[in-house]
Amino acid sequence: MKEQNGNGQDSITADSEVLQLLSFLELGDVNAFSKLYDLHVNMLFNYGCRLTTDKELLKDCIHDVFIKIYNKRQDLGEITNFKSYLFISLKNRLCDESRKRTNFSDLSVEELDPIASENIENDYIKIEKERISNKKVQHLLNQLPPRQREALSLYYIEEKKYEDICLLMEMNYQSVRNLIHRGLLKLRSIAI
Repeated sequence: MKEQNGNGQDSITADSEVLQLLSFLELGDVNAFSKLYDLHVNMLFNYGCRLTTDKELLKDCIHDVFIKIYNKRQDLGEITNFKSYLFISLKNRLCDESRKRTNFSDLSVEELDPIASENIENDYIKIEKERISNKKVQHLLNQLPPRQREALSLYYIEEKKYEDICLLMEMNYQSVRNLIHRGLLKLRSIAI
Protein backbone atom coordinates (compact mmCIF):
# COMPACT_ATOMS: atom_id res chain seq x y z
CA MET A 1 0.00 0.00 0.00
CA LYS A 2 1.21 3.46 -0.72
CA GLU A 3 1.89 6.18 1.75
CA GLN A 4 3.02 9.33 0.00
CA ASN A 5 2.30 12.47 1.90
CA GLY A 6 3.13 13.37 5.47
CA ASN A 7 -0.44 13.47 6.74
CA GLY A 8 -1.08 9.78 5.95
CA GLN A 9 -4.06 10.52 3.68
CA ASP A 10 -3.01 7.97 1.04
CA SER A 11 -2.54 5.30 3.72
CA ILE A 12 -6.01 5.99 5.12
CA THR A 13 -7.46 5.85 1.60
CA ALA A 14 -5.66 2.55 0.96
CA ASP A 15 -6.92 1.10 4.27
CA SER A 16 -10.50 2.05 3.47
CA GLU A 17 -10.07 0.59 -0.02
CA VAL A 18 -8.94 -2.72 1.52
CA LEU A 19 -11.95 -2.75 3.86
CA GLN A 20 -14.27 -2.11 0.94
CA LEU A 21 -12.63 -4.87 -1.13
CA LEU A 22 -12.94 -7.28 1.80
CA SER A 23 -16.66 -6.57 2.09
CA PHE A 24 -17.10 -7.16 -1.65
CA LEU A 25 -15.10 -10.38 -1.41
CA GLU A 26 -17.37 -11.59 1.42
CA LEU A 27 -20.19 -11.30 -1.09
CA GLY A 28 -18.21 -13.41 -3.59
CA ASP A 29 -16.80 -10.65 -5.84
CA VAL A 30 -13.89 -12.25 -7.73
CA ASN A 31 -12.62 -8.87 -8.97
CA ALA A 32 -12.28 -7.70 -5.35
CA PHE A 33 -10.26 -10.84 -4.60
CA SER A 34 -8.01 -10.14 -7.58
CA LYS A 35 -7.45 -6.53 -6.47
CA LEU A 36 -6.63 -7.61 -2.91
CA TYR A 37 -4.12 -10.08 -4.29
CA ASP A 38 -2.52 -7.43 -6.53
CA LEU A 39 -2.31 -4.92 -3.67
CA HIS A 40 -0.54 -7.31 -1.29
CA VAL A 41 1.39 -9.96 -3.25
CA ASN A 42 4.65 -7.97 -3.61
CA MET A 43 4.60 -6.92 0.03
CA LEU A 44 4.12 -10.55 1.10
CA PHE A 45 6.86 -11.76 -1.23
CA ASN A 46 9.33 -9.20 0.19
CA TYR A 47 8.37 -10.20 3.74
CA GLY A 48 8.66 -13.91 2.90
CA CYS A 49 12.14 -13.43 1.43
CA ARG A 50 13.27 -12.61 4.97
CA LEU A 51 11.82 -15.91 6.19
CA THR A 52 13.08 -18.29 3.52
CA THR A 53 15.45 -18.42 0.58
CA ASP A 54 13.27 -20.93 -1.30
CA LYS A 55 11.44 -18.64 -3.72
CA GLU A 56 9.24 -21.37 -5.21
CA LEU A 57 8.10 -22.49 -1.76
CA LEU A 58 7.42 -18.86 -0.89
CA LYS A 59 5.28 -18.32 -4.02
CA ASP A 60 3.33 -21.51 -3.28
CA CYS A 61 2.72 -20.43 0.31
CA ILE A 62 1.53 -16.97 -0.76
CA HIS A 63 -0.92 -18.60 -3.16
CA ASP A 64 -2.06 -20.97 -0.39
CA VAL A 65 -2.73 -17.98 1.89
CA PHE A 66 -4.90 -16.32 -0.74
CA ILE A 67 -6.72 -19.57 -1.54
CA LYS A 68 -7.52 -19.91 2.17
CA ILE A 69 -8.78 -16.32 2.21
CA TYR A 70 -11.04 -16.99 -0.76
CA ASN A 71 -12.36 -20.24 0.70
CA LYS A 72 -13.10 -18.59 4.06
CA ARG A 73 -14.35 -15.30 2.59
CA GLN A 74 -17.54 -15.43 4.68
CA ASP A 75 -15.42 -15.00 7.84
CA LEU A 76 -13.46 -11.96 6.63
CA GLY A 77 -15.50 -9.57 8.77
CA GLU A 78 -13.70 -10.93 11.83
CA ILE A 79 -10.31 -9.65 10.56
CA THR A 80 -9.43 -6.28 12.10
CA ASN A 81 -5.99 -5.75 10.51
CA PHE A 82 -5.76 -7.39 7.09
CA LYS A 83 -2.05 -6.68 6.56
CA SER A 84 -1.09 -8.29 9.89
CA TYR A 85 -3.41 -11.19 9.11
CA LEU A 86 -1.55 -11.76 5.83
CA PHE A 87 1.89 -11.61 7.48
CA ILE A 88 0.92 -14.04 10.22
CA SER A 89 -0.82 -16.41 7.78
CA LEU A 90 2.22 -16.47 5.50
CA LYS A 91 4.60 -17.04 8.40
CA ASN A 92 2.46 -19.90 9.71
CA ARG A 93 2.14 -21.46 6.25
CA LEU A 94 5.92 -21.32 5.73
CA CYS A 95 6.50 -22.85 9.17
CA ASP A 96 4.04 -25.67 8.39
CA GLU A 97 5.76 -26.40 5.09
CA SER A 98 9.18 -26.23 6.72
CA ARG A 99 8.05 -28.75 9.38
CA LYS A 100 6.67 -31.07 6.70
CA ARG A 101 9.89 -30.94 4.74
CA THR A 102 12.11 -31.55 7.76
CA ASN A 103 9.99 -34.53 8.81
CA PHE A 104 10.62 -36.12 5.43
CA SER A 105 14.27 -35.16 5.06
CA ASP A 106 17.38 -37.07 6.03
CA LEU A 107 18.86 -34.08 7.89
CA SER A 108 19.68 -34.39 11.53
CA VAL A 109 18.31 -31.78 13.94
CA GLU A 110 21.77 -30.23 14.32
CA GLU A 111 21.94 -29.52 10.58
CA LEU A 112 18.72 -27.53 10.45
CA ASP A 113 18.83 -23.75 10.19
CA PRO A 114 15.71 -22.56 12.03
CA ILE A 115 13.85 -19.50 10.80
CA ALA A 116 14.03 -16.64 13.28
CA SER A 117 10.46 -15.51 12.62
CA GLU A 118 10.00 -13.84 15.99
CA ASN A 119 12.75 -11.35 15.08
CA ILE A 120 11.04 -10.50 11.81
CA GLU A 121 7.69 -10.16 13.53
CA ASN A 122 9.24 -7.93 16.20
CA ASP A 123 10.88 -5.83 13.46
CA TYR A 124 7.54 -5.48 11.69
CA ILE A 125 5.81 -4.44 14.92
CA LYS A 126 8.59 -1.91 15.63
CA ILE A 127 8.29 -0.44 12.11
CA GLU A 128 4.49 -0.20 12.45
CA LYS A 129 4.80 1.54 15.83
CA GLU A 130 7.29 4.04 14.37
CA ARG A 131 5.00 4.68 11.40
CA ILE A 132 2.03 5.32 13.70
CA SER A 133 4.16 7.52 15.96
CA ASN A 134 5.42 9.53 12.96
CA LYS A 135 1.82 10.05 11.81
CA LYS A 136 0.87 11.35 15.26
CA VAL A 137 3.85 13.72 15.36
CA GLN A 138 3.06 15.01 11.86
CA HIS A 139 -0.59 15.52 12.84
CA LEU A 140 0.44 17.51 15.93
CA LEU A 141 3.00 19.57 13.98
CA ASN A 142 0.35 20.44 11.38
CA GLN A 143 -1.66 22.12 14.15
CA LEU A 144 1.14 24.61 14.88
CA PRO A 145 1.58 27.98 13.16
CA PRO A 146 3.97 27.70 10.17
CA ARG A 147 6.94 29.46 11.84
CA GLN A 148 6.75 27.30 14.98
CA ARG A 149 6.39 24.16 12.85
CA GLU A 150 9.40 25.19 10.76
CA ALA A 151 11.56 25.94 13.82
CA LEU A 152 10.66 22.66 15.56
CA SER A 153 11.21 20.66 12.38
CA LEU A 154 14.60 22.24 11.82
CA TYR A 155 15.68 21.63 15.41
CA TYR A 156 14.24 18.19 16.18
CA ILE A 157 13.79 16.50 12.81
CA GLU A 158 16.68 17.96 10.80
CA GLU A 159 18.80 18.31 13.96
CA LYS A 160 20.04 21.80 13.11
CA LYS A 161 21.80 23.96 15.69
CA TYR A 162 20.20 27.16 16.92
CA GLU A 163 22.77 29.24 15.03
CA ASP A 164 21.86 27.49 11.74
CA ILE A 165 18.16 27.96 12.39
CA CYS A 166 18.76 31.67 13.02
CA LEU A 167 20.37 31.98 9.59
CA LEU A 168 17.73 29.90 7.80
CA MET A 169 14.80 31.68 9.39
CA GLU A 170 16.47 35.11 9.44
CA MET A 171 15.79 35.57 13.15
CA ASN A 172 17.95 36.34 16.17
CA TYR A 173 19.01 33.65 18.61
CA GLN A 174 16.59 34.52 21.42
CA SER A 175 13.63 34.76 19.03
CA VAL A 176 14.35 31.24 17.73
CA ARG A 177 14.60 29.88 21.28
CA ASN A 178 11.32 31.59 22.20
CA LEU A 179 9.64 30.26 19.04
CA ILE A 180 10.73 26.69 19.78
CA HIS A 181 9.72 27.02 23.43
CA ARG A 182 6.24 28.31 22.52
CA GLY A 183 5.89 25.55 19.94
CA LEU A 184 6.74 22.88 22.52
CA LEU A 185 4.24 24.37 24.99
CA LYS A 186 1.53 24.33 22.35
CA LEU A 187 2.37 20.73 21.37
CA ARG A 188 2.13 19.66 25.00
CA SER A 189 -1.23 21.35 25.40
CA ILE A 190 -2.77 19.77 22.28
CA ALA A 191 -1.20 16.34 22.86
CA ILE A 192 -3.01 15.88 26.16
